[in-house]
Amino acid sequence: MRKYLGNKTAILLFILPALLLYTVVVFYPVLQVFYRSLFDWDGLSEAKFIFLDNYKRLFHDHIFYTSLYNSAVFAVIIAVVQITIGTLLAFAVAEVAMRGRKFVRITVFIPVVLSITVVCQLWLAMYNGEYGLINKLFDALGISYRQDWLSNKHTAIYALAAVNAWQYMGYHFALLLAGVKSIPESYMEAARIDGASKMKAHLRITMPLLGETYKFCLILAFTGGLNAFANMYIMTSGGPGTTTYTLTYMMFRSAFRVGEFGYGSASAAFLVIECLIVTLIINKLIARDPIVY
Repeated sequence: MRKYLGNKTAILLFILPALLLYTVVVFYPVLQVFYRSLFDWDGLSEAKFIFLDNYKRLFHDHIFYTSLYNSAVFAVIIAVVQITIGTLLAFAVAEVAMRGRKFVRITVFIPVVLSITVVCQLWLAMYNGEYGLINKLFDALGISYRQDWLSNKHTAIYALAAVNAWQYMGYHFALLLAGVKSIPESYMEAARIDGASKMKAHLRITMPLLGETYKFCLILAFTGGLNAFANMYIMTSGGPGTTTYTLTYMMFRSAFRVGEFGYGSASAAFLVIECLIVTLIINKLIARDPIVY
């Protein structure tokens, strides 16, 4: 093994295919986004170099700030809901005494493998102001409260976040459950011998040891929330008005509906920088040495 690890030529040969693929699929398109953001271009005619004018326009556009706010709200909601509920379910399913653990695992993970279009159509029916399941549940409970969830500017972004949180909660649950299972049982046994309750043992032992898993889940949740597009596109088309616009939807509208590819690229470039900053902050806040059991 040491012979191969010390052979730089062999290492380069193994890394090169993946590096080339990453360059073609990810790195080059990102560079193109930053480059195209410096032009006034409709995607067909000759591009006109305008340097940073697209960014100046971006920071004076009220839709940009609305999109930025909605992306932040969306990201925070799904991160809190997915990781909190995923943690509770992971702790519950990890208990040997719990019955129906296999059923819970399958049920929670099913939405993850469903098409986003199917999920959005399902929740569109549930959110319907006239015959939707949610309003019907209020009627069944005798609560005189009806809401057209997606047409109300005060509830639309939260309703969309709930859909995304529900669909991908199972993914975080699976990651956290794998993390819990990787912790040696002897740690929990020692805590029980010392008189710690299950909740206290999880708070003092399990959760600190899941630091790397939580970091990964937070990065996925926040970057996924900031990149949210499909829910808005299918369920509200950015409405009512611009109340469910996100940076990705703003980018799509600018590039493919208005024909301003340069301005759309500026939105995309800002989104890339935003995701990088969020990732760096999370890595900094949860920085720790790897734990070896």
